[in-house]
Amino acid sequence: MDVHEELTELRRRRELLADTARPEALARRRTSGRRTARENLDDLLDPESWVEYGGLAIAAQRGRRSVEELLVNTPADGLIAGIGRVNEALVGTDRSACAALSYDYLVLAGTQGLTGHRKTDRLFDIVTRLRLPVVFFTEGGGGRPGDTDHAVVGGLDIMTFALWARLSGVVPRIGIASGRCFAGNALLYGMCDVTIATEGSSIGMAGPAMIEGGGLGIVDADAVGPLAVQVPNGVVDLAVTDDAAAVAVARQALSYFQGALPGWECPDQELLRELVPAERRAAYDVRRVLDVLADTGSVLELRPRFARGMVTALARVEGRPVGVLANNPMHQAGAITSDGADKAARFLQLCDAFGLPVVSLCDTPGIMVGPEAERTALVRHAARLFVAAANLRVPLTTVVLRKGYGLGAMAMAGGSFHAASSTVSWPTGEFGGMNLEGAVRLGLRRELAAIPDETERQAAYEGYVAAAYAHGKALNAATYFEIDDVIDPAETRRRILATVRGNPLFRDATVPDRRVVDTW
Repeated sequence: MDVHEELTELRRRRELLADTARPEALARRRTSGRRTARENLDDLLDPESWVEYGGLAIAAQRGRRSVEELLVNTPADGLIAGIGRVNEALVGTDRSACAALSYDYLVLAGTQGLTGHRKTDRLFDIVTRLRLPVVFFTEGGGGRPGDTDHAVVGGLDIMTFALWARLSGVVPRIGIASGRCFAGNALLYGMCDVTIATEGSSIGMAGPAMIEGGGLGIVDADAVGPLAVQVPNGVVDLAVTDDAAAVAVARQALSYFQGALPGWECPDQELLRELVPAERRAAYDVRRVLDVLADTGSVLELRPRFARGMVTALARVEGRPVGVLANNPMHQAGAITSDGADKAARFLQLCDAFGLPVVSLCDTPGIMVGPEAERTALVRHAARLFVAAANLRVPLTTVVLRKGYGLGAMAMAGGSFHAASSTVSWPTGEFGGMNLEGAVRLGLRRELAAIPDETERQAAYEGYVAAAYAHGKALNAATYFEIDDVIDPAETRRRILATVRGNPLFRDATVPDRRVVDTW
């Protein structure tokens, strides 16, 4: 065979990689209204930047099928992998390099084959060496039992899952589940730092066949782990409508780990002065505060339906990426629950691992109390938040919007108001070891009980509360230097930038103190 014949064969082999080479599978995909793996990658990656690894590989089934059949029906062994650029126009060429992988549902339902595992392992090695962020489309049904070309008993010696786990804290990893994502595919998804899922997805550690094989009955695939379950329970960070939306959100999420942007706009900061109600017990939407405080259009909230009393979001201030932690006064007054503590602790780990400064917007009556709360192992979960916050290496700016009570407020400031890089308060701030009304009832119980007249007792109680409030006001707390300053809300961005400027975005993940990011 001369060189021209070899080139002709190479072109033919490459043509077999196209989705159109499998018209029946493509037609089924179109019926489902879903895009193909290669279409998603084409949308994610900047034009002409894609370099594929192992595209000519085929399934390890030569012992039962002809090579030609495998070339036609199992291109790339159903796992598309390579490197390219994402957001180049936004962040520049040097910061836009990215690895991308996608299981291909057109090929053996996106299952994980022996050759595919070798490909993921190869790319994970490249990712480790080049420090490339990763976007992984994980749709598929888990391990494939039909591969025959290697001697296997259980296949439990493959390194894919261990290598992927070792990348925790090394590079940002964004997972996208669209459709059915079971078993090994779901495990890879669950190890990602940011998880995205589309409507109609079902995500679970076992698919229907394994569930039935385990004697747990017959379950429809769509009922294994629908988004109605996996969003409120915190498995999915971001739920979107379809594949196009998933890719768009993945590009946005990735951008925060790619560094600062040169251009930005923000709302009129004087609007912040009006967002906390004058009535100190009235609820308000802290997300409105965040939207005004951050650069216009830059807020991406993670896990919004899980642990609703705690808000975690990626955002930008003057183009610089930051992580934002905020209590939500509209849910249990912003008290910190076990789920809220876990949500916050894990988010702080994520920010710390990849050099994102943290902004903490504090308005909490403290850590949730009571027998019901203790049944959730609150002691250990609350402690987890303190450990994560106190060990941050990135700058932490705490801004008390209103309530700063007890251990909960201390947790929002890194474990102490003097643990944060900066702790400031708006004039609406109020402080105490616990909520003021409760402190009066407990601390002055004997004095109040000694007043026989109910009307006089109530008046005395209200007077004590007013005195406690005057003592706990932000301006008074500042005179004791319990906080660093009281600021005009319109100055908040400037105070944040004072601690953010000069912070290196990425840390050297080879140093001994590299930290993993909890999956939870």
